[in-house]
Amino acid sequence: MFLEKTKAIHLGGETTMILGTLPKDFNPKFEAVGSFVQYNGEIILLHRQDHKSQGGTWGIPSGKKDDGENPIDTACRETAEETGVIISRDEMRFFSTVYVRFADYDFVYHMYHTKLKNKPKIKINEHEHKDAKWVSPKNALALPLIEDLADCIRLFFDM
Repeated sequence: MFLEKTKAIHLGGETTMILGTLPKDFNPKFEAVGSFVQYNGEIILLHRQDHKSQGGTWGIPSGKKDDGENPIDTACRETAEETGVIISRDEMRFFSTVYVRFADYDFVYHMYHTKLKNKPKIKINEHEHKDAKWVSPKNALALPLIEDLADCIRLFFDM
């Protein structure tokens, strides 16, 4: 598929590795899910509250998978919790799973996407985010993004 080899990314002085195949020594601390919610060539980006991890950066609707929860259900739940947009399992499509290695821990990241027919009103969870906006993938890359999101955008949109 896309990441045949290990890819090292240097951000903020740290090295993050995004792997397309499960390495033998991989020990994930958790699984997370992110959703590219699209309308008319743009995606929803959420501006993280300053007190949150990686505060002040922009990200797609995402979050940790609950124990026993299916990743597609996590994608639908997190999108609803963070944007107020309800997306059914039938509307959400799987894109890819990658394996992420930070200096301190590993985690599994599942990516999903959906294309909306109508532009919804976004209702952010103000505890987690301070703003939301629709942006083109190209314009998203000019924003301060949550770690590794730029690579995920390039991957998903084949940029």
